[in-house]
Amino acid sequence: MQAWQVHQLGEPSEAMQLQEVERPQPGEGQVLLKVRAANINFPDALMCRGHYQVRPPLPFTPGVEICGETEDGRRVLANPALPYGGFAEYAVADARALLPAPDALDDAEAAALHIGYQTGWFGLHRRAHLEAGETLLVHAAAGGVGSAAVQLGKAAGARVIGVVGGADKAAVARELGCDVVIDRRTQDVIAAVKEATGGRGADVIYDPVGGEAYAQSAKVVAFEGRIVVVGFASGTIPSPALNHALVKNYSMLGLHWGLYNTKNPKLIQHCHEQLTELAARGAIKPLVSERVPLAGAAAAVQRVADGVTTGRVAVVPSLENGAAA
Repeated sequence: MQAWQVHQLGEPSEAMQLQEVERPQPGEGQVLLKVRAANINFPDALMCRGHYQVRPPLPFTPGVEICGETEDGRRVLANPALPYGGFAEYAVADARALLPAPDALDDAEAAALHIGYQTGWFGLHRRAHLEAGETLLVHAAAGGVGSAAVQLGKAAGARVIGVVGGADKAAVARELGCDVVIDRRTQDVIAAVKEATGGRGADVIYDPVGGEAYAQSAKVVAFEGRIVVVGFASGTIPSPALNHALVKNYSMLGLHWGLYNTKNPKLIQHCHEQLTELAARGAIKPLVSERVPLAGAAAAVQRVADGVTTGRVAVVPSLENGAAA
């Protein structure tokens, strides 16, 4: 089969090599899956660079979430068992962790429903307990993680403020349903949020960016607000002042979705049922901005790493070279 492999760490466009390799053999409790679509996540780029908390042995195939097909023809969602990741024609996964792909979504959309939407659901509902009528602020609202949070926030009845970088991403955020869109490149984020909330601030802030975005969050979080930290796409991990949280009465909540796989896997199944229901009634629909053939995976991962994409980019092995859509 064909698979992208990383033999030496570096930038995705250089580290990833498309090769002909042996089809992986599933171990005990694992299944072999034909990859129908593999969603690209920022951690794929971090793994190529050696900067992610999970460091698979070299060589490895990136790709941490797929929509795959079992040998008996079932369409499922899975997190491939590294080092045999999803940017390949076949992958292996834990049989117990397979989730049925929602009928309402195509392969690429289904692949994109998994980590980003589960993270959003756990962050907004399990950790922050977002309520209808509250104001939700989402950083990087047009990105893969942020766009999921925007849709889930709207589905929960929240008023959503989206922060983006650039006019193109602002247009995407509006299409996603943001009630207010702030372009951090041309606007003062802090002043704009205060104006949009009458000086009160945001009840829940969803931050996959870190760095300056977190500093802004601390200045615009409302009384008894909650800041949900889900990642550091900026590359900068902030060091928050705890006395500030005390003075303003707000909470800082961390979310590592992967822990639920071992700590409380039943919640992941429950979350998937909730997401499937929302997808079935059209309340959420992953924004897949680009579908690329397997040969285009390395370049696509690099674009995600560079922060120039919107929504999700999916690798679809059945597409012919040059047939990106």
